Formats: sequence, structure tokens, C-alpha cells
Amino acid sequence: MSFKTIPIRTQRLSRSMLAVPGSKPQFFEKAAAGAADLIFFDLEDSVPPDQKAQARKEVSAALNELDFRGKSVSVRINGLDTHYMYRDVVDVVEQAGSRLDLILVPKVGCAADIYALDMLLTQIEQAKGIKQRIGLELLVETPLGLQNIGEIATASPRNESIVFGSADYAAAAGAQTASIIGAPNPDYHVLTDADSEGERERHWGDMWHYHLARLVAVARTNGLRPIDGPFSDIKDPDGWMAGAKRARTLGCEGKMAIHPSQVELANELFKPSADEVTQARRVLAALEQAEQAGAGAVTLDGKMIDIASIRQAKATVKKADLVAAKAVP
Repeated sequence: MSFKTIPIRTQRLSRSMLAVPGSKPQFFEKAAAGAADLIFFDLEDSVPPDQKAQARKEVSAALNELDFRGKSVSVRINGLDTHYMYRDVVDVVEQAGSRLDLILVPKVGCAADIYALDMLLTQIEQAKGIKQRIGLELLVETPLGLQNIGEIATASPRNESIVFGSADYAAAAGAQTASIIGAPNPDYHVLTDADSEGERERHWGDMWHYHLARLVAVARTNGLRPIDGPFSDIKDPDGWMAGAKRARTLGCEGKMAIHPSQVELANELFKPSADEVTQARRVLAALEQAEQAGAGAVTLDGKMIDIASIRQAKATVKKADLVAAKAVP
């Protein structure tokens, strides 16, 4: 086991991460009352340039007026390469920062992006007396961001999660994708050898496997939550589920939802199963017994329990407790 200590970040449910356009206030109240673990008001892609100023006002008012009990609230600002970004941060945080949990940072390219935003947030929090530190969600959606993802992950103690955005990544990388964001591309496949009749089978691959696997590894190394990006076809729950299951298998804690119909799918898929929780509690009970007995090793069912398994068990139980707490009216 490495001597490096993985930092403990703010723990919060992120099974479902619902996008809400900042220029559509008619959707705000429904989102606040919905089942999503986390909602983010979008000031970036879904808001036309001539509506951005009004969207900031609408979002700030919603943060101050609506009841978001049982969920975390984030705002996706515009990119640091635009002149909208600074006003997004200043206006929203000055007016409603005490009601804001997170800021979602799009197209993060390097650690300096996060350093600059951290500095600005720190000054606003101090000036306005905001006691709760606002966290950062890092949206990696460019080759530059993927190249520098390790440095980005450690750039600020505010960092809480890393989210992968395949659509903008594909555009920046010149990748050929399907028309549905987050869906596989039939051209990304392998052919089997020909059978006795000369027929060959075609097996599709996942063109985003490397990117997501790297994101999960970096996130876990630095105590951050790895989150998968959106699947844009809201009429294809099977396609959504297939992508979400791949992400969960790799280690993601949740997935972005672009429509309320995807929220319950995410909440159910990304919650610990009853068997997982039972086993995790058994591991922790074995740990407690070993500590009380002064034993130097922890065993369960005749097998040694390593530190990684204990850490995973603690995370599973914590997540199950958060899910249970959210279910209480």
C-alpha cells in the first residue's frame, strides 16, 4: 500500500445529476421538488448569449426562494475563455452563494483554470461572509483537460467530482460519433474471423472506455467522485441503461441526466444493492471485533480483509446511509 493518503472530500449523493436550463424558470420548481440527488442550473450551452444576464438573475432568485431540501445544488458557469464566466461567478455567488453547494466548471483545461476560480470564489466568500465553502465539479471535455487531468484534480481543496463530457470532447478531438450524445458508434468495431461459410460477426466497442477509465482512476486517486456524462436520447431508456451500466462497472458514482425521466433510472442503478450493503456492514463489524480484540489483522469468512476493502466498505455504508436519509420525508 502506498504511503500517499487519499484526501477525504465532502461526501454527497451524485447518482443523478439533472441539468436545468438557466433560461427556463418554468422548470425550476419541478426540478427542486424532484428526485434528483443533484441539480445544476446551466448558464452555459443551453442559454443563448442574449439571455445569459437574465438567466443569472433567474437562477439567483431560484436559489434564494426555492426549497432544495434533500438534494445538492450546482451552477454550470460559462467557460473561462469567455467574457461571461466572471459575471456568472460574481453575480450568482454574491447574490445566492450561501444557498449554493457547487459550481460546475466546463471545459477545464489545466490546473491554472481551477486556481483562478478558487481565488475568485475565496474573495467573494470572504467579502460576503459566506461560511460554507462552495465546492467545484470539474467537467473534462477536451483533449487538453484529459492530458492534464491529474494536475487538475489536485488544483484545489474545493474539488469534489470529475464529470466526463463526450460531446464536446468529440468536437475538440475530431472524433467521429453517433448523432446521439453518449451512444456508441457502429464504426468503432472489430470483425471476427470468418466461419466455415465465410461469414464474419461484427462486435461494437465502446469508444469512450479509455477516457472514462482514466477519469475514474484519477478521481479515485484524489478522493473525488467520478460521474459519467449525458445520454441524449430520452426515448431510449435501454440505450441509457447500457451506457450507465458500463460507467458503474468502471467505478462511476452517477450519471448526468438531461431529462427527469432519466433520474429514477440513475438513482436505482447507482445505489448500493442490499447484498453490497450487507457485505459492507459485515466487513466493518469484523474490523470492530478485531480492534476490540487487539488483533493485528482483520479476517472474514476465513479470508484477510485488506485496507482497500475496508475503505470500500465504509464508502458503501456511507452511501447507503445517505440514500436512506434522503428517503425520509
